[in-house]
Amino acid sequence: MSERSEIPGEQPAGDFVQSLARGLTVIRSFDAENPELTLSEVARRAGIPAAAARRFLRTLETLGYVRSDGRSFALTPRVLELGFSYLSALSLPEVMQPHLERLSRAVDESVSGAVLSGADIVYIARVPTRRIMTVGITIGTRFPAYATSMGRVLLAALPAGERAGLLSADTLEALTDRTLADPAALDAELDRVRDQGFAIVDGELELGLRSAAALVRGRDGAVAAAINVSTSESRASVERLRDHHLPLLLETAAAIEQELRLL
Repeated sequence: MSERSEIPGEQPAGDFVQSLARGLTVIRSFDAENPELTLSEVARRAGIPAAAARRFLRTLETLGYVRSDGRSFALTPRVLELGFSYLSALSLPEVMQPHLERLSRAVDESVSGAVLSGADIVYIARVPTRRIMTVGITIGTRFPAYATSMGRVLLAALPAGERAGLLSADTLEALTDRTLADPAALDAELDRVRDQGFAIVDGELELGLRSAAALVRGRDGAVAAAINVSTSESRASVERLRDHHLPLLLETAAAIEQELRLL
């Protein structure tokens, strides 16, 4: 995954607290591929000076969110508190989970749910059956939206101006030789995804990984999340993914939406 700071380039004047934004960027420097980082690695990944990274890390360590062995740093379980209030108030993962479990049994594959966070997707629900990526996927894992099936359906549902603000030649990276990283071509693909109501992505996030995704809309008709079925090229062809897994995925999305309307 590419290293990038998530601090916006143009900050609103007055109320914006840049030090808080940088502190959060330090926390986001850690991920499944980089659970432990040195001071210099944190500074590079967060895009801030080493001296600033040191102050943020020591503050987070004092507060119990980071631990250190003297050379490297790692997050502690206490960081889960930062997202717990959001997740505990969000009924969506709880509603989705039994539906995803039934879908996973029906297709014998891993299934997931995610929401859009800036230009990334963030996993909020998951039923894994086997590890099909080189990196582990857990609740809270982030991936670039443009290279994932769930990200494609979520981006496709955005207003054109908002979508364009998230996708540019500077933000699109060819993660594999199949990744659609040309802005014009990606925009056309997102229009197609919007019109057909689903996305299939084959080897664009990681070679050998293919998945299909569909939207889940909430009670008011607004986009709530996306769900997907993911498999490997050795287990299922694109045709099987489209002809067998996709109809079951769309049925599951409809069932989740029906339950959300009753809340």
